[in-house]
Order: sequence, then structure tokens, then C-alpha cells
Amino acid sequence: MPDHLIQPHGGPLLQLMADQDRRDELRDASRDWPSWTLTPRQACDLELLLNGAFSPLSGFMGQADFDAVCKDMRLADGTLWPLPITLDVDPSIGEPLEAGNHLALRDPEGVMLAVLHVEDAWRPDRAAEAQSVYGSQDTKHPAVAQLLADPDRIYVGGRIEGVQQPSHYDFVTLRHTPAQMRAEFTRRGWRRVVAFQTRNPLHRAHVELTLRAAREAETNLLIHPVVGMTKPGDVDHYTRVRCYQAVLDRYPQHTTMLSLLPLAMRMGGPRETLLHAIIRKNYGCSHLIVGRDHAGPGQDSSGKPFYGPYDAQELVREHESELGITMVPFRLMVYVEERAAYMPQDEVPEGSRVLSLSGTELRERLTHGHELPEWFTYPEVATELRRTYPARHQQGFTVFFTGLSGAGKSTVANVLMVKLLETGGRPVTLLDGDIVRQNLSSELGFSKEHRDLNIQRIGFVASEITKNGGIAVCAPIAPYDKVRRQVRELVEKGGGFVLVHVATPIDVCEDRDRKGLYAKARAGIIKEFTGISDPYEVPSDADLELDTSDRTPEESAQRVILHLEREGYLGPVSS
Repeated sequence: MPDHLIQPHGGPLLQLMADQDRRDELRDASRDWPSWTLTPRQACDLELLLNGAFSPLSGFMGQADFDAVCKDMRLADGTLWPLPITLDVDPSIGEPLEAGNHLALRDPEGVMLAVLHVEDAWRPDRAAEAQSVYGSQDTKHPAVAQLLADPDRIYVGGRIEGVQQPSHYDFVTLRHTPAQMRAEFTRRGWRRVVAFQTRNPLHRAHVELTLRAAREAETNLLIHPVVGMTKPGDVDHYTRVRCYQAVLDRYPQHTTMLSLLPLAMRMGGPRETLLHAIIRKNYGCSHLIVGRDHAGPGQDSSGKPFYGPYDAQELVREHESELGITMVPFRLMVYVEERAAYMPQDEVPEGSRVLSLSGTELRERLTHGHELPEWFTYPEVATELRRTYPARHQQGFTVFFTGLSGAGKSTVANVLMVKLLETGGRPVTLLDGDIVRQNLSSELGFSKEHRDLNIQRIGFVASEITKNGGIAVCAPIAPYDKVRRQVRELVEKGGGFVLVHVATPIDVCEDRDRKGLYAKARAGIIKEFTGISDPYEVPSDADLELDTSDRTPEESAQRVILHLEREGYLGPVSS
């Protein structure tokens, strides 16, 4: 181990899976080894190590390779390799490890996928890694944010032996290893293949550019979308794959193939583009389409792009001969109205009217139920997007009230719930602070840690209700900004989120206090009481602010309803 497999397409592939007898031996021995449950990113990395897509890597990088890659984009032996492929673990697991140890790598269900034969373990400078590899320490960059979120992690490097590939139950016939892909190319008689890397649905412009790229390079086309981790906020891969399947008939027969790549993207711009090229060479491709700002994460905190628009193309061109794969530069396609066709931007006749639809405009159209123009996308793609992203008045959503004790949150929430039930159309669930404390968090106290945990539980339940098309009305105190933002982020993955700050003054809240809680707090009987001995962090991101001191509960609830109508969450009764 490892053996080399030589295929007609591409270079040598490393075979890291153990044979059956060895797998049984490793499973038995692992009972005495420490274990690590892989994160989603690490599971993607392991899969591409095991199937040979990361050849010539034989495992997670040791410190010598890591340092060389960060500095020079090369392994310690001089081989071109642009990004660190590392296994970072908690200090409790990593600090006791030393060369010669073994670490069992498991999925979230405890199934052992591989063993890592430890060669070294070290604590890296993750801020320096971010600067060296991604050119920034700005946490708007997803990979930088991931690195800096856990600065104390230990890196563990060494050779791996595979016991079992990560399991996938979706789109099984579209998942190919590099060896399988090479064999399929041979079976089809494809010697020249251009790969198209994508993390977005394919609209008309994408189809046109891939057709032109394949035609100009005289290649067959592999649509090779990423279905591992992509940029936060991207369309989920289930929807995207259905969109890809829907447009396959738009390509000439026997020239195009769809396959899925379980890559965890770092959004590393030029360096990541080199990795994409290496992976496609391992899959047997001869060409790769490289786009404008390929694999870029967008803009930094100051509004400037992290990478230049053509940095990726320039870096691939510089290393093209060493990579052994030919770059096909992405040509920006635009719709020319008078010609009713897409054209490369640099070929548009002067004075022509060009139509475009930005990502923001696309989301707005989906949100408000507006039609997607046929010049922009195909009807079958629009249908798939609409299934996943219905108009707001058909989505689930959460109304999250926050404010001091006695501010009127629970009363207004109850009135709102009744009004929404009266309207009908979607199930409504009330998650009031006292109700949740009794049924979901009865074992928790009132420390900051327990308060955060209570709100996180409310957020999880609300997100599930929202994701499944219902309405969650939440009314906890939720005094801390960080956990409120976490709840918003969680809920918005599946629907709408409206934060209502019930900003009733504290003196009014004290006057309303039927249980005498404020008096006990001021007397020191109740510790860590919000607004008295513990802070309430006023939200800066509230969607609506209510002061119930001079409004009836019905008036306050009506304010919320009007806001929901304005934002499109409450549509016509007939809809």
C-alpha cells in the first residue's frame, strides 16, 4: 500500500482503500485507538483522498508538506499542489498523538471510514495560514472564517488506509470515482473532454458558454458540479442537480455527461482553481473551463473583491504545461435583445440592448413570486427553482419577539398566533418563553450558558417548523445578540425570519410585573435578572420595533401583520 492504478486518461491514481482482510484487521484493531468524528469538510477531503481525486496525496498533509504548500504551492518534494489538505482536531484528541500512533476516522454515526497512521501532529498558526493561502484574514472569506473560528486546533498528518467510502444515498448513478470516470470515457471513445466546474444552477448563458467552449476546443463536455460544501447561501445541491438533469436534453446527444464531485470548496480563488485543474486531470479530463473570478468568494469587508477577475486564469496559464491540462477561458455571455440570442460580451455590436439579471434580482423574483424571463433561464429550470424557493406567501417563517420581562411579548405573540390561525393556510406554533422552559428546557438554569442553550433550542424547533412550511411565533427574552443572530441564520436556511424588538421601557415593565420579579431582582434575591443585574443587548438588526406602553395588544399584533404583508409573507387568501 498504496498501489498505483494506471488508466488511459490522466496520470497515476493512488489506491488507498485496503483489501477486505486488511479492513477487518483495521476494524478489530481500532477498538484500542482514539477516534475522531469527521466534520463535513473533512469527510469530503477523505472521500477525494480515498478515490484518488487528490492524487498524488496519500493522506492528510504532514507539517513539511503543509509549510511548503502554504509558502510555495508545492509539496515538500516539489510537486505542484496549491492548497493545504489537513486534518484539524480538538486539542483533547490531537495533543496526545505522536508519530506511530493510529487515529480512527469515523462518520457522524460512528462508522469507521479510514485509519490515519500518524506521522506528526502540530499546532499551526491559523492566522498566518489564512494570510499565506488566501491572502487575507478577513472573515468574510468563508475559508478564513473557518480557520479563525478554531485557532487552537491541532493538525494531524499521515498516510491513510480506507476501510469504507463515505455513504451517499442521493443521485447514486451520477457519482463516479476517477477510475470509473476514466473507464467511462474510454467506453464512450472520448479522448478530449472539457470539464465545467459549477456550484450554481445552469441557466441559458451557462449552457451557451459550455456549448461554445466544447465546440471551439473540439471536446466532449463533462458537467462536473460540486455537491460537497460550497459558498454559504448557495442553492442546495439537491435542487441544483435536478436543474442539471433538466437541461441535459439541451446538449447534442453523445457529447455531454453529468457527474457529481464531492469537493469541499474553500473559495480560494486562483489557488483553488489550480486544485480544480489537478482534480479534473485525475478524473481523466483534458481541458477545464476557467471562469472570471473562478472560485472567488466575492467581496471583502471593505467592498473590494478578494481576487482579481482574471487572477485564476493567469495562474492556471502559468502552470498549464506542468498541470497537463488545457485551460479554456470562460467568455462572459450576455443576451442581445434584438438578436434574441446570447453572445460573448466582446462580440456584441455597438449600440445593442443587452439584458441581464443579477443574482440579487433573481432572488427577488423568486421571493415575490414573479416570473423568471425565458431569455434568462429554461422553463424546466424555473420550475425546479420554484419548487425549492416558493414565493414568500407560500413559505414557512418565524416571528421572533425579544424584549425585557413584562414588555408584552407573550401577549402580543398570543394575539398574533390567533390572527394567523384565523387567516389559515399554514400551521402556527407558539414557542413562548415559559412554555419552552416547561416542556423543552426544564433542566436548565439561568446562567448565560443555559440561556443561550435555551434560545438555541427554540431556534432549532422554529427552523424545523419554518423549513416544513409552518409558522413559528417565538417570545423569549433572548437578551444576547450573538445567539439571536445564530437563530436568524439557522431559520433563514429554510424560510423567513422576522425579529421584533418589543422595546417597552423598563419602568413600564416593572409596573406590569405581577410576579414581583423586578422587586426581587433589585433586592438581590434573584441573581442575573435581565435589565437589572444582567444586560439586555438591544438588537441592531430588528426588522420591527414595538413599544407596547401606549398600544393595546391588538394594535401591536396588527403592526406585525402589516409588516408581514409588506414583506410578502401574507398573500391573498385565494393563494
